[in-house]
Formats: sequence, structure tokens, C-alpha cells
Amino acid sequence: MDREFLTDLFADFGPVTLRRMFSGYGISADGTNFALALRAGLYFRADEQTIPQFEAEGSKPFQYQTSSKTVTVNSYWQLPARLFDDAEELAVWARSALGAAQRAALRKRPRKRAAAGKSKAPAKKAAAKKTAAKSVAKKRAAKSKRRLGQAKRAHHRTSR
Repeated sequence: MDREFLTDLFADFGPVTLRRMFSGYGISADGTNFALALRAGLYFRADEQTIPQFEAEGSKPFQYQTSSKTVTVNSYWQLPARLFDDAEELAVWARSALGAAQRAALRKRPRKRAAAGKSKAPAKKAAAKKTAAKSVAKKRAAKSKRRLGQAKRAHHRTSR
């Protein structure tokens, strides 16, 4: 599926933004990603409210294969093939997918942090970052020192 085909496909739905993603495109509207167009097909965002609709059509969730297993992504379901020929109904499904994506985004919103002074977590995080940075710096210095020693020995062998 190319950009032009996807833009035409969603014409009844409204303007969409296409971004390169994996082997295809991420499709979004109003800043919310609600569909994936991949080599394997077109997948719409789904949740507990919309999954029964996909199941009734015989659709399956998005799956991909790793070297050791098959991973199922239950939040994206394959669009029924019949909808490619029905732009009006595809627009209805796309609006449902956008709604599912927006509901998911609301559930993911971060909670407000505790009032200043009540939580020691930010101070602990800062201390952990400093410790990690020092550790990385020490490892880099040791590696650099080893390389310098190796270079000196190599130079000493060749200069004889």
C-alpha cells in the first residue's frame, strides 16, 4: 500500500497523517495514531469495546514472528477485506479505531506527581543517574587506558 492509495482510502474519513513505520505506515488523525498499514495488511486500533466487531467479521489481531515465538498485538486488528470497497463504512470503522486509540491514550496519561518536598523519588533518581554516569565514565577511561597500552606495545614491537 502506497501513500496515495492510503490517502484515497481514508478520503471519506477525513485528513490523515502518514508516517513511515516498520514495513509500512502509521496512520494518525488529530495527532493520534489509530491504524497501521503494513505488508501484512491494514490494522485498526481496537479495545474491549471494538474487538467484538472485528471478531464478528472473522478478523485476527496483528501478529509477527520473532526467532523464538509468535507475538500477538491485541490492540491492533486486521481490517476486514470487504471494507476496502466500501469507503463510507471504512470511515465508520476508522472513527471507531480513532476512538479506541483516544481511550487508550487517556488510560496512559501520567498521574500528577506528589507535591514538592513530599516525595524523595526525584532525588533518588538524580543520585542514581549520577552514579550511572560515573560508572560509564570509569569504564570508558579503563577501556581507553587498555587501548593506549596495546598501542604502545605494538609500537614497541614494530620499532625494534
